[in-house]
Amino acid sequence: MYLEIVSPEATLFSSEVDSVAVPGIGGEFQMLNNHAPIVAALGSGSIKIHTHTQSHLVFDELHAEVVPHNDDDKILTVKINSGTLEMKDNKVIILAD
Repeated sequence: MYLEIVSPEATLFSSEVDSVAVPGIGGEFQMLNNHAPIVAALGSGSIKIHTHTQSHLVFDELHAEVVPHNDDDKILTVKINSGTLEMKDNKVIILAD
């Protein structure tokens, strides 16, 4: 599935991923490939991005908020204060604060 994380300042992440776990208002939940369409409000916490590999990702000063999770080279995290998520047709768009 394709994941795009957008903040008011910039696009923080945009790539194919295996899955993504997000801090929902009612608790953390995860989405995998072919998940049913969903719109959800997000709370404060970390978005955990599960990638097959990081070799195709480019990290620069614009993407400093995307960091590896606990030395696992297949999981990246992005901290957010709140946001909105929409998943439809295997594309996840997160508008993050």
